[in-house]
Amino acid sequence: MIAGFVADYGYLAVFLGTLLEGETVLLAAGFAVHRGMLDGNLVFATAVLGATTGDLGAFLLGRWQGAALLARCPALARHTERAELLLERYHAPFILLMRFLYGLRIAGPLIMGHGNLPLPRFAVFNLLGAILWAALVMGAGYAFGIAIESFLADVKRLEEPLLLGILAVGLGALLLRKWMGAAGNRKHRHCRP
Repeated sequence: MIAGFVADYGYLAVFLGTLLEGETVLLAAGFAVHRGMLDGNLVFATAVLGATTGDLGAFLLGRWQGAALLARCPALARHTERAELLLERYHAPFILLMRFLYGLRIAGPLIMGHGNLPLPRFAVFNLLGAILWAALVMGAGYAFGIAIESFLADVKRLEEPLLLGILAVGLGALLLRKWMGAAGNRKHRHCRP
């Protein structure tokens, strides 16, 4: 059941998942690559395309509506000072590594788009960062597959529960992170109309 779903919709799931956050989907895809369900080159290319497309969209949204978004969204505005400070201090490395910094994966490109960072400079370093990110996260999923295989003789029988487990843990972590952030910032968590 899940193997068929992964084979039929795996690349689409990787693309859609990497548009925003994507770590869980890409970890599961890396595991699926190890198990031979998906092609590693296609997963990698799809993840890079999804991540750069999402970040470019956020950058352009920041360029187009950044001031209005920051005025209406206190949660986004809270990240502005940190992102601007990091960008000023570590320019290219910050663009490369922003997707690894909690709270700046989506906010970072929006804030950079709102600022005076040239689009071509953002695009080049963002692409390099997406390549690094996709290689590391997909590689971690692949390595997980190797580790599981070395511990369990009959991995084929456990493929579906393992894939579902990876997705469930990732979804649980995402929901917990959202819930904990919301609990700490109830009065500031939503954007005003």
